[in-house]
Amino acid sequence: MAETGGVREVKSAGRTVELLELLAARGDQPARLRELAEELGVPRSSMYALLKTLIDRGWVRTDVTGSLYGIGIRALLTGTSYLDSDPRVRAARPYLDEASDALGETIHFARLDGGDVVYLATRESHEYLRPFSRVGRRLPAHVGALGKALLAERIHRELPLLSEELVQATPNTHRTRASLLADLKRVRERGHAIDREEGVLGIVGFGFALRYDVPAVDAISCSVPTARLTEGREERIVAVMREIRAKIEAVVPRGSGTGPQWRP
Repeated sequence: MAETGGVREVKSAGRTVELLELLAARGDQPARLRELAEELGVPRSSMYALLKTLIDRGWVRTDVTGSLYGIGIRALLTGTSYLDSDPRVRAARPYLDEASDALGETIHFARLDGGDVVYLATRESHEYLRPFSRVGRRLPAHVGALGKALLAERIHRELPLLSEELVQATPNTHRTRASLLADLKRVRERGHAIDREEGVLGIVGFGFALRYDVPAVDAISCSVPTARLTEGREERIVAVMREIRAKIEAVVPRGSGTGPQWRP
């Protein structure tokens, strides 16, 4: 059994969290009892009992046949509470609105979580609205401008574990660790990250780490369709986003705010 800080992990609690994370990662693809039991390496009888408990409490839902399982509404309520209670997200929101009004493009606020970035707030482009919200979704940090901006803030030993061959989202995503590290060096020299169709084909992103933490754990970005990106437009986006970063950092200095100082 794993130990954290000398305290033994509660096996049943760990299994519950693993199950919820597994269901959340599947998105709109429901799972069967057999799949869940095999994935987590537990007996079907134990998995069924856990699922029944979580269904009764709203954390898991099942279809009318009782054979398919997905994440429940309680997960949404808890996630919403996290966003509502996070002082940094609250402080950033008006400046995300300001960037959106100034540029008319999609603006993101995200946080580094291990080797991924998690989207905490989004302002959609005035030209195109996604059919789904990106808030709450995860993306490997090496794939886009947000993650690269945050990875570049870290010295070598602080980087998340990166394999020699990286997962690709598009043909333009970094394929190797060496290629990514060379890009991170350019990010540090430039002061912001650029994602040229690395996460989504047809989209260029500009990412800016928010340095009220050292190393930074939060970042903002602007995503622009390649069809609308000219040299002058790129300069305008970078100038506006730098200004927005400075405004957010000014209202969220390191260690500021009221209430608990949460660990990232």
